[in-house]
Amino acid sequence: MVTIKEIAKAVGVSSATVSRVLNYDATLSITEAKRQAIIETAEALNYLTPRNRPRPHRPQASSDHTGARIGIVHFLRPEDELADPYYIGVRMGIEARARANRVEVQVIYRSTELPPAEDLQGAAGIIALGMHTDAEIDWVRHINANLVLADFAPNIDLFDIVACDLSFAMTRLLDQLYAAGYRRFGFLGDDRPSGNVLYPANEERAKTFREWTEKRDLFNPAHYLLAEQLRFESGYRLACQMMAEANLPEIVVTSNDNVAIGAYRAIQERGLRIPTDIAVASFNDIPAAQFLAPPLTTVRIPAERIGENAFDLLMEQLGGRDYVKRVTIATELIWRDSCRRPDGAA
Repeated sequence: MVTIKEIAKAVGVSSATVSRVLNYDATLSITEAKRQAIIETAEALNYLTPRNRPRPHRPQASSDHTGARIGIVHFLRPEDELADPYYIGVRMGIEARARANRVEVQVIYRSTELPPAEDLQGAAGIIALGMHTDAEIDWVRHINANLVLADFAPNIDLFDIVACDLSFAMTRLLDQLYAAGYRRFGFLGDDRPSGNVLYPANEERAKTFREWTEKRDLFNPAHYLLAEQLRFESGYRLACQMMAEANLPEIVVTSNDNVAIGAYRAIQERGLRIPTDIAVASFNDIPAAQFLAPPLTTVRIPAERIGENAFDLLMEQLGGRDYVKRVTIATELIWRDSCRRPDGAA
């Protein structure tokens, strides 16, 4: 497990500064460049530690694409990506694979309008990262037919897709928490569908949580709170709203670790103890999750692996593959001290 001291040494800052950045301390005065360096270094060091396990050699596409250029069309603005280290991990997975294959990467971040097609002129292929609108996907398709969707799995079979099965992951998490004795469940997150018509998709974590709890007559609308963005600030706000209820849930499940960090702060500001008074479990396993007090139980979504596989699929397309692939990356439930675990859980 990487340590805060190792991150601080790599970036050239104090351990206290690293801790405050990873825990979204809004009172910290630090440049955006230094903040980005800390978050990216934390992700990179986690990426290199034994937690990710050595991988066997994976054959590459038969054609040599040395010197080629590919595009990443990001669904976030740069400042939004910085607020969610998970997507930094996906991007870094693509970029690391590209460097190993001597392929150039151009990143196009979201803006208020679709960028000119000339911005990706000459790209051999494109990876669309995250949940895009119908118009954005059609814009990308018009530019280049070699397209992979990474961490976005609309209900279609037109494109190569790399993602995790979040419905399965949420069901497994809730089953395990139920086995650990929890009965009063709360949820903080986002349940909005993509709004797409041509390429529809849903936010599976919230949808599955509601279906699972309703099926067992455990759903409480007062404990099911939603925000438009899965960020620290929304997690804090929603948790404050939940803490105003007289009857608190035994455990709060959040859509991602950013929301969980906000919930931690709201819970602890009210003098409540995690997990004694209220437990927390989440998704993503960003670097900060292991440094919270107590460390956060979370479903690890292997961001870098999603990026790596997206790159590999694009190289296969460039090598001549003429059928569509849909790759599902397995998640892993990481038990830490923010909740009870069932008997026998590792």
